[in-house]
Amino acid sequence: MIPATFTTTLTPVGELIIESDGEFLTRIGLPTARRAPKGRRDPAHALLADTVEQLRQYFAQQRTDFDLPTLAEGTTFQRDVWTQLERIPYGATITYGELARRVSRPGAARAVGGANARNPLPIVVPCHRVVASAGLGGYAGGVAMKHTLLELERRR
Repeated sequence: MIPATFTTTLTPVGELIIESDGEFLTRIGLPTARRAPKGRRDPAHALLADTVEQLRQYFAQQRTDFDLPTLAEGTTFQRDVWTQLERIPYGATITYGELARRVSRPGAARAVGGANARNPLPIVVPCHRVVASAGLGGYAGGVAMKHTLLELERRR
């Protein structure tokens, strides 16, 4: 079994904790996260270093999507929602209601919001691109961070 590893990186939205099971990217902890990282710190681990570099490129507006092996553990419904998140184009937004329709659960906008909030790979799996019909809506990293990410993408 490959040991779990993590590293941290400072970004324009704060320090992110990046975790890997040794083979896949498994979690990006936002500055608001209260859970300690799993595994041992290893900033030289190839996947973690690649993730840090791709995040740097994203924040420098040199990258619009990510090319990383990911493994997000969740229910079937949550994984369906997260798969749809990856299909939202850079710089675009959709509503929670639209996302619910895309996962064939048109009346489940609240459940979609709950799955969005549990996304273990924010930014890489762009849950910030889902907004409420009457405004931004919530975000695990806070509304200010969501606004910052959306504005970053709109400026490109």
